[in-house]
Amino acid sequence: MLSRTAKAETLLQRCQKICAEEEQLREGGGKAGQERQHKLGRLVARERLARLLDPSTPFFEIGLWAAYKMYEQWGRVPAAGAIAGIGNVANVPCMIVANDATVKAGAFFPQTAKKLIRAQRIAFENNLPLIYLVDSAGVFLPMQDEIFPDEDDFGRIFRNNSVISAAGIPQFAAIMGNCVAGGAYLPVLCDKILMTEGSGLYLAGPSLVKAAIGQIVDQEELGGAKMHSEISGTVDFYEENDEACLEKLRSLVTLLPEANEKCETAAGKEPSKSGEAVYDLISLDGHKNYDARDLLATIIDADSLDEYKADYGKTLVTAYARIGGRAVGIVASQRLQVRTKTEGIQMGGVIYADSADKAARFVMDCNQTGLPIVFFQDVTGFMVGKDAEQSGIIRSGAKLVSAVSNSVVPKITIVVGGSFGAGNYALCGKAYDPRFILAWPNARYAVMGAAQASDTVFSILARAKERGDKKATPEELEDLRAKVKSSYEEQTDIRYGAARGWIDCIIQPHETRDVLCRLLRYVSRPPVKGRFHTGVIQV
Repeated sequence: MLSRTAKAETLLQRCQKICAEEEQLREGGGKAGQERQHKLGRLVARERLARLLDPSTPFFEIGLWAAYKMYEQWGRVPAAGAIAGIGNVANVPCMIVANDATVKAGAFFPQTAKKLIRAQRIAFENNLPLIYLVDSAGVFLPMQDEIFPDEDDFGRIFRNNSVISAAGIPQFAAIMGNCVAGGAYLPVLCDKILMTEGSGLYLAGPSLVKAAIGQIVDQEELGGAKMHSEISGTVDFYEENDEACLEKLRSLVTLLPEANEKCETAAGKEPSKSGEAVYDLISLDGHKNYDARDLLATIIDADSLDEYKADYGKTLVTAYARIGGRAVGIVASQRLQVRTKTEGIQMGGVIYADSADKAARFVMDCNQTGLPIVFFQDVTGFMVGKDAEQSGIIRSGAKLVSAVSNSVVPKITIVVGGSFGAGNYALCGKAYDPRFILAWPNARYAVMGAAQASDTVFSILARAKERGDKKATPEELEDLRAKVKSSYEEQTDIRYGAARGWIDCIIQPHETRDVLCRLLRYVSRPPVKGRFHTGVIQV
């Protein structure tokens, strides 16, 4: 019972008190923690959130009171060391989860896991894209027995990642600090992974690696952004800092179908290069090397290219772009000789195991996002030889063929040079159901090049002669090789393929963009809805 001198608290006063406490909770680890983040060249969680969200739009935050007064023996854990809520990114409502590294280095407490799981459930039930801003030291080890084992604990997060992905709900992860131990699975189970310079992604940090296996390795070599973008191929986009990373995140969200429905697709920017530039770029005989990005610059909207895994699997260029304002995925043969950190020199126009793996993953991602895919073929085939076989070229090639075969988004293929062997298959040849397949006048189409075919036939017959076949003289063998080569050259002429229906149309190179603008309009029409219908019949 209140004393006569004590004044009862009013509802308004209680509301004001709650507001004041919430402001404190939003401060996270306080000024010291924020200064520590800034010294590392990183933004704090709410600064990241402000840059990611559309300006002057509301953010519906959930779980702000999570862990309130629950772990005081370990100090304050405001908002369970994470921010979660729904806000608009490029006009698309998204569920956003951000670790707050100012609170115990973003470590997971029991309520952190439950808060994240709740955010995933809300996103799943409401079909909301999920964005994770990752900056966490992993499980808070003193409480591992309350975080690790149960069905509503840490492991459930990764199970949910997988189920959400299978449901076709987009998930983006941006690693902008630490991402350690089991927590490393969260971003890798997402559709797209971004990582900033100076961040770390590994199952065990340098100290644990040394203790476990005696190996001494620094953080960058073990799990830095450069390593994962150039060697492991785990990271899709390498970004210099938080600001660039958040800007790239926004650009990726604009590729979602919901974002495209709200944007103008009638025009788009003009290409950065004239269509006529292709005549200086590509030679008739196909021997001239060129950068696929220079080709794309004559076709896609200026400043619209977002290259996917740019530093990995470099003999194929995979990228998101816009053509006439319409968002597309692009898979293009790279005709430049490239150098990789693990394989050394790789020949242009050849598909290696790493480029096949990358392209397969990209095709799957375009299907997850609902983006049409445009394939630009100038490919001599898959790499052969001992090193290629030992790298698993057949396995990797099969991944790409399977991904293209099962792709359900519209596909358009343009043969801008060679289209040989299994390279034709992997880059969506006629057998793989492109909605349209076009070719330039210089295009060549066959199981292998004329020179290789004639040399192969010659080798077979020459060996037959060595085994005692007296019928074929050297002159006859050379004559046969010349005839085979001549026949192959005739058959590789694109007019030969066009006559047999292997392509739909031969187009002029400088008209490629205009043609694609029209075709993308056609393939973007609503699909036919099946129904039982017989028409009028007599009974």
